[in-house]
Amino acid sequence: MKRKERKYKTLTEKYPPSKPCSCHICLGYCKRPGWWTVEEAARAIDAGYANRMMLEISPEMTFGVLSPAFKGCESGLALNIYASLGCNFLKDNLCELHNTGFQPLECRFCHHERTGLGQRCHLDIEKEWNTRDGQTVVIKWGNLIGLWERSLLSDATKLG
Repeated sequence: MKRKERKYKTLTEKYPPSKPCSCHICLGYCKRPGWWTVEEAARAIDAGYANRMMLEISPEMTFGVLSPAFKGCESGLALNIYASLGCNFLKDNLCELHNTGFQPLECRFCHHERTGLGQRCHLDIEKEWNTRDGQTVVIKWGNLIGLWERSLLSDATKLG
């Protein structure tokens, strides 16, 4: 008997882009920075966006995720006191990353018509960051922007 082969879907295949929308619900999604996949973040760093990213630390403090920064958190840790200022790429209610090839997967996917699916996308991206590859990108970014030298995390996180 032949076994059916399961094709593994990438996160980009699993979470296709939504149609553009500027309703108050979708604009609300844009104010909170969405997450890149690990590969997308690495490409964004290489393209010169490192200084507009922030590091979000998991609640358990076991791994980090790079995302577009809140205004005021550029090149640093995500701090809740800046959350109300929104994403630093959102200008006049338009995303500077839209159609550049650097808009985060979570931003491209979330839409008011996809009720409840955004959380699933977020959790899948989180799993990808909680890997050796994900943390290697975090370390590379921290070294590039000098975060480790500026923080109390210096001895614990400075690698390679």
